[in-house]
Amino acid sequence: MMTSAEEELARTKGSKRIQKLDFRFGAFGAAVPLVFFVVWAITTSVMKLSSEVGLVMGALIGITLGLFFSKSKWGDYAQGLFDGLAQPVGVVAIVAWFYAGMFAQILQVGGLVEGLVWLGGITGLTGGLFVAMTFLLAAVFSTAVGTGYGTTVAFCTLMYPAGIAVGADPVMMFAAILAGAVFGDNLAPVSDTTIVSATTQEADVPGVVRSRFKYSIMAAIPSTILFAIFGGGGDNGVGSSDVAASIMDDSNPAGLIMLLPFAIVLILALTGQHLMTSLTWGILSAIPLIVFTSLGKFADIISFDSESDTVITGALVEGVMGYMNMAILILLIVAAAHLLKLGGTMDAITGLMIKWIKNSVRRAELAIWSIVALLNSAITINTAAEIAAAPFVKELGEKYKIHRYRRANMLDAVTSALGYIFPWGAPVLLGWSTIKLMTETYEWLPVVSPTAVFPYVFQGWFLVVIMLIAAITGWGLRFEGKNGEELKERPND
Repeated sequence: MMTSAEEELARTKGSKRIQKLDFRFGAFGAAVPLVFFVVWAITTSVMKLSSEVGLVMGALIGITLGLFFSKSKWGDYAQGLFDGLAQPVGVVAIVAWFYAGMFAQILQVGGLVEGLVWLGGITGLTGGLFVAMTFLLAAVFSTAVGTGYGTTVAFCTLMYPAGIAVGADPVMMFAAILAGAVFGDNLAPVSDTTIVSATTQEADVPGVVRSRFKYSIMAAIPSTILFAIFGGGGDNGVGSSDVAASIMDDSNPAGLIMLLPFAIVLILALTGQHLMTSLTWGILSAIPLIVFTSLGKFADIISFDSESDTVITGALVEGVMGYMNMAILILLIVAAAHLLKLGGTMDAITGLMIKWIKNSVRRAELAIWSIVALLNSAITINTAAEIAAAPFVKELGEKYKIHRYRRANMLDAVTSALGYIFPWGAPVLLGWSTIKLMTETYEWLPVVSPTAVFPYVFQGWFLVVIMLIAAITGWGLRFEGKNGEELKERPND
């Protein structure tokens, strides 16, 4: 005799996918779960209470509220929700995140940031040139580890005091760190935003990275020049030599060997290997390098600790746990977006936009740019904003046959940029709080306010403007053929 749970499982297995749901208030009722989440995310951001767990809670409450707007059976609503949860887009992103997180943590155990700090220290650069170099090193580090947040913390801890000690302008120094984080967050194959932008648009990560390289470099070149020109002028008269010596003591050139696993991942990914394959080889090559060069112990990578909450500890565990909340969030948002389709909201929104867009691909891309910019200006955690914007980008992009690489680039560039620009953005506040914490070690260290750094995150601003110009002019625009190929001309319907 089957238990009630077994009966439910059997019923679910035998049921067909839900094709349509009816909601009170029509298309608006179907939008309640996602609208509630966006309002929740904006409200908690404004109140400075935003957190990944809080965002997950907001998504769960929104989905629950949706039940009360469903005119269809609640069982059908639940089945539609589960159909959304089962979509490959969310699962692919989660698995890629976990592997990317493990790889990033292993590189940090190997001391990559300390190696880059050593490289910066031996150059003897001061003032604006040191700021420009910091931007480039932060760009390399964030591209290697795929985390702009981690880059911001690491470089605000080590490079920011060093920069002030050698005459860098404090505002420009902080801006250079944030700008470097933008570069890697946008371009890195292992970045969370890269993975989300690719998977939500059903694109392959290597192809997306190759196609967006030109945008990233076009923004990075003038950014480097501006940091070099305007980055000097700081007061380095307070114990600069002592500070520089202290920071160099914490650096280690051996950490630069971690660039080898990064190069392996980058080469494999860009030559067409699946991201999971590339990351696996990166992890497998990094572990023996760390152990045999004494950069760390095998226990730093993985070990058993019965007194720990997780029992298993180390870099691999931290890499997975770091994305656990976002993994739950992307599943819930993807499911909420699926409810939009079932309830006809996507068709209604697309229909309204098409009245303005008509048959203009330029207007379609401007609409995509605007949606992404609006959500990212309101939601402080950029990956969450990207997840929320992704269904609209996909719907509009497919309608006008805009290639999936192009859609992913529009989605990711604006997301990566604005998350590190606005004073209320999570990474900006994270960097600011890290610098404040460092004043306990260096009492003379100036603390830059988030509002002061706002205009100078050059990589971010250039990316936003470049993508806006691309939308207006059609520069880099490619259309999608029947087999997913890139076309210069829009195919006939």
